Amino acid sequence: MNAKLRTTVMPSMALVVLWSSGFVGAELGTREAPASILLAWRYVIAAAILIAVCLWRRERFSRDAIRRQVVLGLLCQAGYLGFIVGGVGLGVSAGTASLVAAIQPLAVVALAAAFLSERARVAQLVGLALGLAGVLLVVSGDLSAGDTPWWAYTLPLAGMLCLSAGTVLQQRWDPPESVLVALTIQTSTAAVAFWAMALVAGTTGAATPPAFWVAVAWFVVLSSFGGYGSYVYVTRTQGATRASTLLYLTPPTTMLWAAAMFGDRVHAAGLAGLGLSAVGVVLALRSTARSRNEADVGESLLR
Repeated sequence: MNAKLRTTVMPSMALVVLWSSGFVGAELGTREAPASILLAWRYVIAAAILIAVCLWRRERFSRDAIRRQVVLGLLCQAGYLGFIVGGVGLGVSAGTASLVAAIQPLAVVALAAAFLSERARVAQLVGLALGLAGVLLVVSGDLSAGDTPWWAYTLPLAGMLCLSAGTVLQQRWDPPESVLVALTIQTSTAAVAFWAMALVAGTTGAATPPAFWVAVAWFVVLSSFGGYGSYVYVTRTQGATRASTLLYLTPPTTMLWAAAMFGDRVHAAGLAGLGLSAVGVVLALRSTARSRNEADVGESLLR
């Protein structure tokens, strides 16, 4: 039980909490500066720290590893965060952005069925549907409020599709390089991409008040190292579908964070959505675990 708690439960809980921090950090940071320069500083600082750690540990970077991780970095970090934070910067709330991102498990299940020959169980699909219904309850009021342009909501959708594609590619390639090496290459790739974006947008000279640097530190520690690091770890150890399904819990978690930090009210519908999402996640994860156990038994019989 202790081993399961350490290797499965705790990483899953960390993923939900730390992944949610990214949406809160996006709203916190884009209040102070444009999304492009916020992400540029976030990634250049994170990349510098990771490169220093790799040099200290004398990590080796093969050409194959660089090729794989550059592609994954463009999809899972530059594409995902660029579109998500860009949408939030245009007025999409943290809760709505997390709602759109939480649809990702449906995209991953579809892509995994198409490219990884993974078969979705009925219970898994029911769990995913319940999770989606709970997510919709959490942020339903936000979708019709405000004067944000309609096309801004397509940006989080594009980010979700980038992360879905990267997640399935990561499972298909099953890269042998360590999580540290993968994160270093991906983060460095995203740093280059976002600085290029900031130069094109002309935001490199934007004002950076003290609150801006608080947001950058928030992003680097909680989101870059914590959130994405735990996502890569859970994807590698527990599978792409399980990691993606856990993201269903991020919208209600984001709702609670936003209530604590920005004074947003927690409505009864939000609490109901939290419970419904939890039921859906448990159902989907149990089905995923059963599928993996059956696959393991099948492999052992073939041997």
